[in-house]
Amino acid sequence: MSDTYQRSNLAAIDAAHHLHPFSDMKKLNADGTRIIQRGEGVYIWDNHGKKYLDGFAGLWCVNIGYARKEITDAVARQMNELPYYNTFFGTTSAPTTLLAEKVTAHAGPRFNHVFFTGSGSEANDTWFRMARVYWSAVGKPSKRIVIARKNGYHGSTVAGASLGGMKYMHEQGDLPIPGIVHIGQPYWYGEGGDLSLAEFGLKAARELEAKIDELGEENVAAFVAEPVQGAAGVIIPPETYWPEIDRICKARNILLVADEVICGFGRLGEWFGHQHFGVEPDLAPIAKGLSSGYLPIGGLLVSGRIADVLINEVGDFNHGFTYSGHPVCAAAALENLRIIEDEKLVERVRGDIGPYFAKAWGALGDHDLVGEAVSIGLMGGLQLTADKKTRTRFEKPDAVGALVGNHALANGLVLRATGDRMLASPPLVITHDEVDEMARIAKIALDAAWKELKI
Repeated sequence: MSDTYQRSNLAAIDAAHHLHPFSDMKKLNADGTRIIQRGEGVYIWDNHGKKYLDGFAGLWCVNIGYARKEITDAVARQMNELPYYNTFFGTTSAPTTLLAEKVTAHAGPRFNHVFFTGSGSEANDTWFRMARVYWSAVGKPSKRIVIARKNGYHGSTVAGASLGGMKYMHEQGDLPIPGIVHIGQPYWYGEGGDLSLAEFGLKAARELEAKIDELGEENVAAFVAEPVQGAAGVIIPPETYWPEIDRICKARNILLVADEVICGFGRLGEWFGHQHFGVEPDLAPIAKGLSSGYLPIGGLLVSGRIADVLINEVGDFNHGFTYSGHPVCAAAALENLRIIEDEKLVERVRGDIGPYFAKAWGALGDHDLVGEAVSIGLMGGLQLTADKKTRTRFEKPDAVGALVGNHALANGLVLRATGDRMLASPPLVITHDEVDEMARIAKIALDAAWKELKI
């Protein structure tokens, strides 16, 4: 660590001055903040020298792993040439323009344009406005309502948090804002009952059709969903779900928005999650893996259907951000995508490390504490259960998830707990041996938690 940051009282300074996202600050200050000092490959170290395998890739984002000098060099070159300029007033920069070309090249023929933002939350705010502007421009101004999913996550800005279906977020700030309604999620383990996966997938998808009928097709602008629910617990929809959603949106003239903030850039073994499921969205917010988290950048993939109207009919689209298409962030993202291409990380997830991870992670499903162990690409979820046969949940799911997560952390593995589900999304560069290490420590954590719960 640089001498600038060699302070023994960093945790105290943090408690005195820093408000953390999604944190109970009273509890955090009492427990003490963990200071992460450095990272390399799939590992991070805290300022006490303790090493952790980062099984969550930062926050779903460090796809190429830590300490890639290529990114550092690309950022330094751009900083020395042009550290900042905006994309307002008819201007742009070379890396921003080239990044737009590169991203859309991997998004398929439906997407030829991208609108850059600073984050995934901003990207979701962007499409929310853009969809309404589009429908007004084509003579259907009543199409304003957006249908989203309970337990979905689309960021924490006012529009993003409203689009998400997290009740605990809605309870703060009088959300959701008007014009957003929610339908059920395709969570078979928790809500499928006696239905088969296929039956439940169709049932969950057809809630969308029922809600459109209730609201009136002439009033509905769009449906938004993550290809795989991330923050909800890596909830992988049944195979019947997405084809039916796609059919309904096309038949009812509803814009389909695939939130690719987590699933994009190789996480599922395709460049984008909607490609894995074979659907054709009209809009797709992106972020996280776009730069592997090295610098903040997001964006919105815009289909030709929408872009043509914006370009030829709307005139000024009065929306944007100071850092839309920031040249240094774009340079980092360009180099990140070059690494993903050159090292064939998308193909590796699909054909090698993804299947290997699925086998190692799936074996954890044999544990007495685990009701199901599911994965897709390099995303994994463990459902913790009090009784495997009856799918009985614990009375205090948050406490059980935290217990497993803390045991994993103590043994050098970063996982995430969402209630009674444990989540994993390691960097795409993780090796077979490192996957084995992840699974070994996860089992240690499950064993320790199960022992405490059974006492």
